[in-house]
Amino acid sequence: MKNLKNGLKLFVTSLVLTSFTAFSAQISDLSPDTEADRINWAKLDQKYGKVPDFPKNTVIGAIAKTKEIEFWQNIGIGYKYMAKKMGIKLDYIAAQNEDDPLGQLNIAETLLAKNVTAILASPQTNVTLQLPFEESLRAKIPFINVSDAVVPQTRYFVGGMHYRNGMDVAEWFIANYPKGGEVAVIEGLPLVYATTQRSRGFINTLKKNHDFKVVEKVCGNWLSEDARKLTEEIVAKHPNILGIYCHNDIMALGAVEGLKKLGKLGQVAVFGTDGIASAYESIEKGELTGTVDSFPEVTGAIAVQVVARILKGQQIPRVVVTPQRLITQENYKTFKKRDIEFLMKELAK
Repeated sequence: MKNLKNGLKLFVTSLVLTSFTAFSAQISDLSPDTEADRINWAKLDQKYGKVPDFPKNTVIGAIAKTKEIEFWQNIGIGYKYMAKKMGIKLDYIAAQNEDDPLGQLNIAETLLAKNVTAILASPQTNVTLQLPFEESLRAKIPFINVSDAVVPQTRYFVGGMHYRNGMDVAEWFIANYPKGGEVAVIEGLPLVYATTQRSRGFINTLKKNHDFKVVEKVCGNWLSEDARKLTEEIVAKHPNILGIYCHNDIMALGAVEGLKKLGKLGQVAVFGTDGIASAYESIEKGELTGTVDSFPEVTGAIAVQVVARILKGQQIPRVVVTPQRLITQENYKTFKKRDIEFLMKELAK
């Protein structure tokens, strides 16, 4: 089964690499964390005015990364909330799991065949949706890349800054462990922009204090059980380790379970990324040290508003930066409430 999955990935990748056309070649590769053509979501109203109404009969097609993971479910909640509020139809389809590139391709083809007005897409890897992106470009259907992996030539990206995710966690370690020490990183899947950037942000920022040493950087596949096992292995090899940064909350909670099993909970700081409900619960119990909340419900809502601006003809920057916060015992109560209107007002301050 693993060989079959890998074969499918290679098949998809080979299709992508042979599919580049004059359309996409005219657009430079995008790195959301460093792109100069950018705007903070909270400044959109100030620069362009209030969100315009959608044209009549607008249908937005939304391609979700997976139906299994809370973070991606919450982006869908944001899509649906704002679509309903603005009175337009949303055709939302999620892949079965995070290892289903052909499923995502089929979803995209289905939506394009329906002649949707615009597409919101969260690719599983940077190459998964290259073909549908080029099709939408030819058909003049706006394609908005929402969070995580990035289609290199995408015209629009809406989401948090992954480099900043890692940077925020590293700054916490520098502030709380001025003498430095050993830390580890449990990464997400390879071939994903978020994976690369979160590690870079964390490791590069730690270099401000040369007494920190990243002793392990391993792949946890976004999975709790993988992260639990890796945590046990890391602690066995490095008994003096003081912290572990995980690229998502699911892996961070797995790391917490590994530390419990070893009797090390409370001795090793663990941070995740995403801000899912179970991460907040773990922080409240004093187990998980913290998470970088990317507020996926808000990201989804903002993405729908961005579509309205694009369809109105507004010259929106290539990157719209959505909010994120480092969540710990100190502030989790403020952001635990997941009402979208409340969060948008609070985060815009």
